[in-house]
Amino acid sequence: MDSQVIGRLHSDGGGEVRERTQPGSAPSDANGTSGKPSNKQQSRLTAILTKLQQTGTVTVDSLSEDLTVSPVTVRRDLDQLASDGLLQRTHGGAVSIEPLFYEPFKNDRSFQAQLERFADEKRRIGRAAAALIQTGETIALSPGTTTMEVIRGLPLNRNITVITNTVNIAMELSKRKDLNVFVTGGHLHGDWFSLVGPAATQSLERMLAHTMFIGVDGIDMEMGMSSLSHEEANVIAAMVRIARRRIVVADHSKIGVVAGWRICQIKDLHILITDTGATEEMVAPFRRLGIEVIQV
Repeated sequence: MDSQVIGRLHSDGGGEVRERTQPGSAPSDANGTSGKPSNKQQSRLTAILTKLQQTGTVTVDSLSEDLTVSPVTVRRDLDQLASDGLLQRTHGGAVSIEPLFYEPFKNDRSFQAQLERFADEKRRIGRAAAALIQTGETIALSPGTTTMEVIRGLPLNRNITVITNTVNIAMELSKRKDLNVFVTGGHLHGDWFSLVGPAATQSLERMLAHTMFIGVDGIDMEMGMSSLSHEEANVIAAMVRIARRRIVVADHSKIGVVAGWRICQIKDLHILITDTGATEEMVAPFRRLGIEVIQV
């Protein structure tokens, strides 16, 4: 079975694939016309969203200059994207939409501490990881704050399918109409909204992924990649088994750490993306094994 089967799977294992249209598109009217933007407008919409991914904010004046169109045209494009739920309009521009899903946890100190720990490093790692995704790929992501940064940098309009067992990742991607998203079955575990248990692993058995992005609690040359939760380790290990290319995204504080439960061995890894806080002594053993190390 090749990975295209994923696009046809629905709720066999408790998950769901959602077919999406392109940003800025509109449903057909009663006469059967699509209402889709022209190719020129679609190019502008994509450019605006890409810029917003990179900076978090855009202005009408700067977009007008970059896209060589009038401010009136830019405002119309921004209004279109706002109506599609892909950005939030501001006076003179637009900003990224903050995930409302996290509102109940804004006063949870442990939750906020995890989000803020090495936040800049995780953001850079996530963007570098997302840049490796090719058009038409099926990717799998484990739970974690760094994998969350990967999905925030996913390229636009690339026919990407995402497999995840993490509810918050699925919630963030719900606004991305250019993606197909598969959420595993399972029962909800812990503060990180991950789905675990037999239903989660069984829903992955018939699937294939081109690339797996693995968030870890620890990565050690001898003990491998590990998680603090045995339930999460089991599901992540099942994702690793269905992936052709396996990429660990981890800030330098995770290197040399051994958590309680093994996900997989180091030999199963193809690429390690970490930050420049990792010393040469920390990453050299990975390179000697033929693992590509990317530091950002």
